Amino acid sequence: MNTPRGHQPATSGGLRAALHSYLHVAPHPKVHPYFKLAHGGRAAHAAGGGGPWNVPDLCHAYNWPTGLIGGGVIAIVELGGGWVQSDMTQFFGGIGQPVPNITDVSVDGTQNTPDPSPNSADGEVALDIEVAAAAYYVATGKAATIRVYWAQDIASAVRAATADNCDVCSISWGADEANWGAQAGQDMEQAAIEATAAGMIVFAASGDNDSSDGGPGRSNVDLPASAPHVIGCGGTSKTRTHETVWNNNPGNADGEGTGGGFSKLFKPMPPWQAGAPHGPGRMVPDVAADADPNTGYNIVLHGAQVTIGGTSAVAPLYAGLFASFGTKLGFVTPELWLNHLCFNDITQGDNGAFRARVGPDACTGLGSPVGNKLDQLLSHPAANPMRRVRDLETENEQLREQIARLTEK
Repeated sequence: MNTPRGHQPATSGGLRAALHSYLHVAPHPKVHPYFKLAHGGRAAHAAGGGGPWNVPDLCHAYNWPTGLIGGGVIAIVELGGGWVQSDMTQFFGGIGQPVPNITDVSVDGTQNTPDPSPNSADGEVALDIEVAAAAYYVATGKAATIRVYWAQDIASAVRAATADNCDVCSISWGADEANWGAQAGQDMEQAAIEATAAGMIVFAASGDNDSSDGGPGRSNVDLPASAPHVIGCGGTSKTRTHETVWNNNPGNADGEGTGGGFSKLFKPMPPWQAGAPHGPGRMVPDVAADADPNTGYNIVLHGAQVTIGGTSAVAPLYAGLFASFGTKLGFVTPELWLNHLCFNDITQGDNGAFRARVGPDACTGLGSPVGNKLDQLLSHPAANPMRRVRDLETENEQLREQIARLTEK
């Protein structure tokens, strides 16, 4: 089903050219999804329990809860590519799950446009839908409800999902903050503020080019992941026995590995990033999960099983989990930062400019999910009233900071 919408202002041409999905298969020059194919493209078979993972197996390895009521509607933002029903039927049949309920929504005339050529973004789209829906089913035993928002502008797509009453949003596209500029970056954050105020959680991939994020110098962060009201999703390399920071070029700030660092646009560091190493601005990422293509995700793309990695896989994995916790959870990020034990602390590895350490860091944030602990945190009866109080406290702190800056002027 396709639901057309009125025309929305498109992202500027320069930013549009810089946006890419974290799967690294470009639909246009400089525009590619943040996913990565395993070497050889087809399903990988790593030795020593290294991977790849079927999504339900990875969920179980992360202690996913089961039997949850669920009900969260998942929004997925896509700037290109497409999906086909036959892939969904094959993928979900192969893992013993029902096909999710998928609705295509055109925000600005952009459409679901499948393209089997090697450089299309179809791998991104298939990865997002298949991972989010499979993760949701493991936790609930129910078919997911997914709305795919097709747009040229991420902020417009997030606003459309907010208006449609979605509960969780997954974004696997982005670019270095410098490519956005202050005005577009602040508009992206404003869209996320509106989303969380309406009850929708927003997840975004943190990038696949290590700490440089593909930009100049050793340290840059990716938007939308750096927006304070977006939960930035970093990457690990997870085998059956251990988990480290994902960096296939150790010590290299511009290799194949997880993005992370400190924002130059969103300053100072938010007060809720308790325990994070101090930096000039908001630290990225907040959370992480498996993203290494060598320990990647088995999906179906154009009738073939392929193994894909990248932080593109992490955002929909979390989206599927959090949608299983219920509806309208809103701005949960401060609550996550108050509960470090809901995550597996990743203490080994680096992303170039930053090293893992005990506690939060600019490689994997709080760490990878402990699903059943997150369920206890966010699904218990007292969670919503307590969250509202913390939201008000956070908003009051932000207002005090704004008043102080105005007074200084």
